[in-house]
Amino acid sequence: MIDLHCKIYLHIEWMEKESFFFVNANSTTSIHNQSEKGAEALKFALFTWHERSFYGTFVPLMKQDQRWGLQVSPLTMLELLLYQPWMQDLAWSWSEDTLTLTVAAPMIASALEKGLWLPDYKAWEEGRRRWRLQEEAFSFVKEALHSLGKGIASCDQMEAWIHGILEELLANDPSVGETWRCLTEKYTALQGSESLQRASKPRKGKVEKKGDQTAAQTAAQTAATALSSAGSIVDEKDWLELIGWLQNAAPFRPLLQLDEPNLDGGMLPGEGPYPLEDQWPLRFFLQSKDDEKVVYNKEHILKAALPPHWMEQLGQLDRDLQKLHRLVPDLFHQQEDSSPPIMKDWLTEEEAWTFLTDHSLRLAGAGFSVMLPKWWEELAQQKARLHVHATTSVGGTGETFFGLQQIVQFDWKVAIGDLELEEKDFVRLAREGRRLVRLRDRWIRLDPALAQKILEKMQKKEKGFTFGEALQLYFGALPPSWKIDLDGQDNTLPLPGEAGKSDEVERRAPGLAENDQNAGALASTENNSSLTAQDSIDRAQKESGKSESMELTLFWDKPMQKLVKDLTNAQQLQPLDPPSTFEGALRTYQKLGSAWLLFLRKFGLGGCLADDMGLGKTIQWITYLLHVKEKEGPTRPSLLICPTSVLGNWQKELERFAPSLKVYLHYGSRRARDAALSTALQGQDLVITTYTLAQMDEEDLKNLEWDCICLDEAQNIKNAYAKQSMAVRAFPSRHRVALTGTPMENRLTELWSIMDFLNPGYLGNIREFGRRFVQAIERDPKGEELEQIQRLIRPFLLRREKKDQTIELELPEKQESKEYLNLTAEQAALYETVVQEAMEKIEEAQGIARKGIVLGTLTRLKQLCNHPALLLKEGAEAPLRHRSNKVERLLEMVEEVYQEGDRCLIFTQYVETGRLLERALRALLGEGVLFLHGGTPQAKREKMIEQFQQVDGPSEEACTALILSLKAGGSGLNLTAANHVFHFDRWWNPAVENQATDRAYRIGQTRRVQAHKFITLGTLEERIDNMIERKQFLNNQIIGGGEQWLTELSTKELRDVFALRSQLVE
Repeated sequence: MIDLHCKIYLHIEWMEKESFFFVNANSTTSIHNQSEKGAEALKFALFTWHERSFYGTFVPLMKQDQRWGLQVSPLTMLELLLYQPWMQDLAWSWSEDTLTLTVAAPMIASALEKGLWLPDYKAWEEGRRRWRLQEEAFSFVKEALHSLGKGIASCDQMEAWIHGILEELLANDPSVGETWRCLTEKYTALQGSESLQRASKPRKGKVEKKGDQTAAQTAAQTAATALSSAGSIVDEKDWLELIGWLQNAAPFRPLLQLDEPNLDGGMLPGEGPYPLEDQWPLRFFLQSKDDEKVVYNKEHILKAALPPHWMEQLGQLDRDLQKLHRLVPDLFHQQEDSSPPIMKDWLTEEEAWTFLTDHSLRLAGAGFSVMLPKWWEELAQQKARLHVHATTSVGGTGETFFGLQQIVQFDWKVAIGDLELEEKDFVRLAREGRRLVRLRDRWIRLDPALAQKILEKMQKKEKGFTFGEALQLYFGALPPSWKIDLDGQDNTLPLPGEAGKSDEVERRAPGLAENDQNAGALASTENNSSLTAQDSIDRAQKESGKSESMELTLFWDKPMQKLVKDLTNAQQLQPLDPPSTFEGALRTYQKLGSAWLLFLRKFGLGGCLADDMGLGKTIQWITYLLHVKEKEGPTRPSLLICPTSVLGNWQKELERFAPSLKVYLHYGSRRARDAALSTALQGQDLVITTYTLAQMDEEDLKNLEWDCICLDEAQNIKNAYAKQSMAVRAFPSRHRVALTGTPMENRLTELWSIMDFLNPGYLGNIREFGRRFVQAIERDPKGEELEQIQRLIRPFLLRREKKDQTIELELPEKQESKEYLNLTAEQAALYETVVQEAMEKIEEAQGIARKGIVLGTLTRLKQLCNHPALLLKEGAEAPLRHRSNKVERLLEMVEEVYQEGDRCLIFTQYVETGRLLERALRALLGEGVLFLHGGTPQAKREKMIEQFQQVDGPSEEACTALILSLKAGGSGLNLTAANHVFHFDRWWNPAVENQATDRAYRIGQTRRVQAHKFITLGTLEERIDNMIERKQFLNNQIIGGGEQWLTELSTKELRDVFALRSQLVE
């Protein structure tokens, strides 16, 4: 504890690493027994007058080596030692280090007040920002320290103190900070050093990964690039001038001008007189800073024919030439002795290229004026474009099969600007390695390495490329076979190309015109433009990380132009009336759909008819079959593969609309096999089978030739690696069609699976597709890859929705609502028990075992939310009423449906839940309740559907409710007798739920359809609902399917998903 009545011994210590002072005091000469309370008393004794620290309040206490003291910033310490009202009331004694500081403080303050401070050049060379006093001002401080017997260590401490004071002033003093801001805006090099200073400080709470780079670091490095070029800084004076701290007093600046060779004619190499080493004039001038039109050339300088006040500053010219030589020694002749270097008057083509692309930017960044040919700015932005002119046999006489594997012949040329080089001319230039060529009175540039790679790639394509590759080129997605490896980088040809387009940046810089008074000083300046230091930085930023590439433009012949136009604009096709053998009527959009399928068939291209549920995809394909039979008379049957649940529906639709077609059902345990199957198919138009049998009978079906293979509910092959998916892709056919309302339910690879069935190889293999598109879209869902994949599949996918005005369905309105229910007390108690037990197991389990526990827990919780009897497995005799609010609400709503004379569909994921609801509804309604699930035999399914759809049947067969398991009855069925749809428990996939609802909301429906979705509050069901809403919004993005993704969540995340919010329990 300090005794303020005694003499106080004050000790001040500079903390080098932390850049602040540690202040300690005691009433004896010992500095080791300062307590925390003593330090608090010292703070107010020293700073009771100091307004900026709120009279000491903001001066922190700290403990250093078992001593309590004060942590004082550099600026605050300067103020403390300069203004000493605390000295008047107390008796003080100084430590030796403190005495040194009190002597230096007035000198430092005076120098700062006079502005005798500047950035530290030596620190900048080491990559640091640091401030110091001017040498003259700091010499007084050093003399004072010397008189006190202090050496270099004390000087270093003073320099660190001064830097700390200035940093604090920049950060906290508004006037000083504003001055600094104006300087950094004007001089980008200072801005760069400031960014480097900030970037070098570690961020709290963040570990930088290798390869990470902040925006500040990037900006700093870019700004410093021009300044720190090798040899660009001669000394501190040069550096201070470059950053704008000092003004260069010389009335002139050096200027270099590169002019183009004086070539006769515009012939290519080998056809004209000039050699490869063209003569590019390089001229050196001195330019007036006051009047840019006033320039003097090398001859004027050698003869000392310069204005008198210029002659006084020729020492600066020596410095400039020294810097120029250090920057770009290639511009000087090599000297064998130590004599002054001599600048070249001419550059070779290779040297000129280097000067244009590199040296000019380096010189401009170092403060030199540079003049380049005006055409260079255009060339610098210009890129070569590859023009591919494709020709095919498409559109000839006859119905010739075309297909994506058809070879397309082509010619190619390289266009640069508005000049187009013939193949032979480009080949010559590529082989000679030319960079700058004057052709037809204008200059063009080439990258020899890229040109050679392009040449090699095109020569490999001499035999042509496939129509599928051509389409990918046209739609802006470069096939892998067209990628170019340049210096280990994956350089692609940007697509599609537009001739004559380039990103041009207008640069405004002081221009130079001919000066009559200094004739001959500048050569034809109207053909030159100047380059500034800012140009150097701008271009460095623009070109950073970019590699040379070549744009590609594909040109079709007229038949192909028409084909591609029709492919990309199916709505413009002429709708076809159905054949006379079609028993029924088609809407206009349905006529267009069958016409589109026939159009694709003509060219051997598979198509996916992806109309909304209920728009009649079935009859569009039936019409297609009738057209094919009438026009072509195929000798082999078509094959329809569909889910078991819709076999009967297809049979009835074919009997109704196309009774003339001979249909063979390949189904059942007694189905024909091997040779018997081939015999049975003689004379048949269509064979129908299921996905399961397509896999089981793969060998039989693969050995037959099919006219058209159609996949109904094609999302059944969404898993590309599933056996049934691989089986159907192996069946040979002339044409392929897919019917689905949801070509992509969850993952982009599902779309690949369907597209690869339709047009094998078009999108590459699945791994290649993942690299090209899936990974890129996962990183950036709004990136160009998403647009590319949309363009690629659009020609082969036709989708119309019910809401489209062109459809004109006049369907009644569909209304969706959600029913939110609470858990009963019984359910809540069981719910928490299940979660607690599951989490204990999950925390201990790993790998597959953990995933199994997570999925099992999901099932148990969802069944519990439906009814506790399902979790407890109480069997058929269990009491049902008043144990589940979900069941109670469903019974209430179904009773209302019954009273109104309406009918309803009830969807659930679980067979046990369906049986429980069947029992409850029978008791409620006193009538039969139908339950269709995966185990229902085919004949019984059809009878159920017919009974439910029958409006005027016997009263004893009437039924209000049809219960369906979601997967067995969620797609392919027409159930328009129902106008209410209940989703008793929720599925993870909104597309599947919408499909289920559309069993009732489809063509033939005359009443408003109401969809009711049941959600148990406070449980994972509510979280599922939130997930479904987000998933519906992101349905075209990459989202994990089913429940598998939940198995990857951390234990904490799973606990959040499963947790019960007890306040929502009944």
